[in-house]
Amino acid sequence: MKYGLALHTSSPALGLAIGSNYDDVRHRSWDLGRETSNLLHPYLRDFIDPQTWQDLGWIAVANGPGGFMGTRLGLVTARTLGQQLDLPIFTVSSLAAIAWQLPHHGTIAISMSAQRGEVFGAIYDVSREERGLRVMLTDTVMSAGDWETRLAESQPSHHHSVPQSANLADTVLGVLALAQMAQAQGDHPHWAMALPFYGQHPVVGSSIGQ
Repeated sequence: MKYGLALHTSSPALGLAIGSNYDDVRHRSWDLGRETSNLLHPYLRDFIDPQTWQDLGWIAVANGPGGFMGTRLGLVTARTLGQQLDLPIFTVSSLAAIAWQLPHHGTIAISMSAQRGEVFGAIYDVSREERGLRVMLTDTVMSAGDWETRLAESQPSHHHSVPQSANLADTVLGVLALAQMAQAQGDHPHWAMALPFYGQHPVVGSSIGQ
């Protein structure tokens, strides 16, 4: 039985999760701050035990929005593993992972502060009974006023605003779960298609929740 490995480094923390199915999952998070880049590899090596690299069937990684350096670190690590082990890589929106782990269903709006007073915003339709997440508004950077207009137009059931100080590492479980759903549907994205989303440039390739 093959395992999926998920990484989340888009906030000043490290989140790792591994599982072979929806019921066989373990995860941990560490608030490492600036030490994440130095400690990621030893923490990953210790975390994966008792599984081995050969037990992995795919990798998932949060590809933003989030901190530039942290998001880049996670993507580089995932791509390196994907290339060396010849594994597919699922990139998952940080906002989609948050939406999936909230204790709500229906239409969920997620927003996060961006630069220059702007916000990252996305809207999802979440159905846990059917294990599905449908994108209503893809991850977009916009002014606060434009976001309020989008909220008024869509009238979501729930709106969650992510604080700047939020530790997103625990939402690595959402990264793993959304990738598991895509993998179960037959998706097999090549590692070279795993790209970050910083908000300032168009996304090339495919990402879950974007």
